Amino acid sequence: MDFDLVRATILAVVQGLTEFLPISSSAHLILPSELLGWEDQGLNFDMALHLGSLAAVLMYFRRDLGELLRALLRQAVYRQHSQESALAWKLVLATLPVTFSGLLFEDVVETQLRNVDVIITTTLLYGLLLLAAEKTATGRLGLGELGWRSSLCIGLAQALAIVPGTSRSGVTMTAALFAGLRREEAARFSFLLSIPTIGGAALLRFLDLLELPDVDWGELGYAMVVSALTAYGCIHWFLRLIGRVGFLPFVVYRLLLGTVLLYVVHGA
Repeated sequence: MDFDLVRATILAVVQGLTEFLPISSSAHLILPSELLGWEDQGLNFDMALHLGSLAAVLMYFRRDLGELLRALLRQAVYRQHSQESALAWKLVLATLPVTFSGLLFEDVVETQLRNVDVIITTTLLYGLLLLAAEKTATGRLGLGELGWRSSLCIGLAQALAIVPGTSRSGVTMTAALFAGLRREEAARFSFLLSIPTIGGAALLRFLDLLELPDVDWGELGYAMVVSALTAYGCIHWFLRLIGRVGFLPFVVYRLLLGTVLLYVVHGA
């Protein structure tokens, strides 16, 4: 497909807005091809969009990442243990499940699960789970109080996000809420956890991309920049808003989206 500026811009903005909101970016990227008759942009285009999201979260949390890296260095050199070094290792632990699930089930996801019926099911199901977490979770813990077992459970929840429509951020925030984290801390842990997850998957796809002929690097580069700028603004807005409004608006959106899709695809 030739470089389509309008199409690339729309998809990049959609990616930037939805990657870090609990509403599933992969679902929104697949839907245009299914509902509007657009050619599926493919996983290579998705990779470029995710690289943009990765750049945004790296920039936004650069100070947090610097503190985590310094804490790990102090631990390695001076045997100084801290909440920051523990948090870094908890993020590593939470990353392991999705690493294995991605390697084991990548082919199944690419060939069988990128369709609207899967998106409808996961959109509704995980919307209801997020509602349950919002209504029942205590929300008293900070990141320094998050346990190792809870970190692993959040990681196991993230492994489910390889299925389109699940929402990586949504399912990890849901698990973090059930683990007792405050809303803002649940979002922060999810964002930090996205860095190795998005980065690893995008790197593998990028290495495969280097071997392909006739790649439109201009379109991919443009989409990556637009996605990065949009995602940065979305992270900033979301963290400022979530403590006041909670997750209920996103629950309502997921349930409405799933219901509309169900009608459009099967009820019309």
